[in-house]
Order: sequence, then C-alpha cells, then structure tokens
Amino acid sequence: MAVITSSSSSQQLQVHRFPQNNYIDSLRWLPQLSAFHRHIILATFNSDSSNSSLQILNLTQKASNSDSNSPEITLQSSLTTPSRISSLKTSQNPNKPLIAASTFSGDLLVYKADLVNGSLDFVNSVKGFHSGRVAGIDVSENGSEFVSVGEDGRINLVSFVGGGLSSKRVFDGNGLVSYGAVKWASPVEFVSGGLGFSLQWWDQRRPGGPVSQFKGNWTHGSTSGIVHSIDIHPSRKHTCLAGGSSGTVFAWDLRWQQQPIILAGVGNSDLSAISPSESDVWEVQYDNYTTSSNYRNISESRVLPAMICSEDGILAVIEQGEEPVELLAEPCAINSFDIDRQNPSDIVCSLEWESIAILTRS
Repeated sequence: MAVITSSSSSQQLQVHRFPQNNYIDSLRWLPQLSAFHRHIILATFNSDSSNSSLQILNLTQKASNSDSNSPEITLQSSLTTPSRISSLKTSQNPNKPLIAASTFSGDLLVYKADLVNGSLDFVNSVKGFHSGRVAGIDVSENGSEFVSVGEDGRINLVSFVGGGLSSKRVFDGNGLVSYGAVKWASPVEFVSGGLGFSLQWWDQRRPGGPVSQFKGNWTHGSTSGIVHSIDIHPSRKHTCLAGGSSGTVFAWDLRWQQQPIILAGVGNSDLSAISPSESDVWEVQYDNYTTSSNYRNISESRVLPAMICSEDGILAVIEQGEEPVELLAEPCAINSFDIDRQNPSDIVCSLEWESIAILTRS
C-alpha cells in the first residue's frame, strides 16, 4: 500500500498516510505482538458494491538503519460482513483478541483474530436485537460480556453461555429515548449517553433503571445535542468523558453530579471553553501520552488530557484550562481514531477520503 509521509518539528510528530480502496467506518489497534509487527483492524465499506468487510492490516516498522523509517502496511486477512459496521471494539487478549462489531441492521458480530497466523475467524452473532442501527457497543476487559445501545432506545447485554451468545434486554425506551454511545466502567457497571448531552450510569446489581443520571439541561436551551462517544479512565472511574455535537467535550464527575466540566464546545458564557472543532466530535479518548513530567501528579479534581476527532477533520488533544493542541487538520472528516494502549505515542485514524493515517509522537 502506498504511503504519504509528513512531519512537524514543532509538534515532534510524524504522520504517515496510507490510501485505501474503501470507505473506513472504524478502526482499532490490536494488541501488540512485538515492537516490529503490529496489527490494525478496519471496518470498511464499498459504496459501489455496498459490500462491507473487516480487514486485518499488518504494520511493519523498518529497521532503524534502513534508508526510510516509514512503516509498511500489508493486508493480512479480510472477511465480508453481512451488514455495514456501525461500531467496532476489541478485547486486549494478546494472542487471540476478540473483535466485536455492531451493524446498521441491528446485529452484533463477534470474531477472533489469530495474530500469529494472521487469520480472522467468525465466532458467533446475535441477530436483530436492535431495531435499526446499533449506535454503540463495548466489550469488557476479559472479553466475556458486551453491552450495546441503539437509536431505538434499547440497551442490551450479551454474554458467552455454553459456547454461544446469550442476550438480555436491560432497558427499552420504546422509541421515546435514543442512545449514541456506551462504555464499561467496571465488570458490573457501564455508562450510556444520548440525546440532549445526557448520560446514565447503570449497575447490574441494581436492575430496573440507571442508578444515576446526568441530564443535559446545562446548555439552558441554547443547543440540543447528542453524545457520540464516551470514555472512562481505569484509574478514575468516577469521571466519565463524553464528546458529541457542536464540538462539545465534557466530563461528568460522580462526586459533583449536577454540573458538567466543560472541556470544549457549547454552553452559556460561563461554561463555554475553546474548542478545536465546531462540528460533531465522533470519538473521544483519554490520552495517556504526555510530555509533562508531572502527569501522574495531576490533581484528582482535574480532568486528564483527552483526544478527539471530528466531522470537520480535526484530530486534537484537549486539556482542562489549556489551549487545544491540534495534531491534524484534514480537508475531510476524521471518522475514528485509536491510541495504542501499549504504545500511547502512536495513533491511527481513518480519513473520510478512503485513507488511514498513522501518527507517531516523539
């Protein structure tokens, strides 16, 4: 695959772009086998044939004494999926990670990647447990349970039982509510988000409804938005990070539940913060990479740094009380990104114009 490279000395950033043959709906790093052989999973869509697929790419870093230090990408495995992928998540099993993919037709598909042999195998699926597009899914750390939310207002739990998949309806809004994102907070807790910048905290030990809710009335009627993405840091599970419409990124701290912590985007004059984007924030993740020497000493009351990607082509790092740091500004949407857990200096993102970019921060 072709590679286009660029670098920025001011940001100490290397960018490698790889044109693809299909539209990329989502992508994720897979667990790292070695420093020189890494893998990326892509959810792709061919608009001409309406075919969708999952692809594993092998990323090989050339030796340091090579004429070029640009990485090389090769297609290692590809499987056609029965419907277009709406959300993609992976477990962190180092040898055979599970890959969970939800679809526009309301299904959950589970695959297993054999990184040693370079294969991608179908495991099982749950058909039609949502009406229409599944807006968001997440897989538990051990890969044994999945949670899903949909625009239909349904929340489902799926787990492995006797070698198969068993689903359970946690909540059904009967079309009166709509969800856009979900994230595990613990083995028994998860957070959902949806219309009106609202968030809900669910605990399986206390069924019947959310145990805590954050209602998005803090914009005082100035805007109505939707949460597209949620992240929760493993060391600070009391704080939920959310990104959504109009460049909005905010945190919900369970210790002070009534007021959001605005990191970027809309709000009244008291709440607004500088946003690197004015459009939909498609994905938000805590950014574990920093050049700051006192990263571990950041106050418990301060939100940890976050990374976003947006519809207007921005990939940026946001830190509370600081100017945003723009990593990429593209002439097209950046649909999704992922920070390598094992090597947080490395980022992969998908560009709307059928290409992926790999960024390395030094």
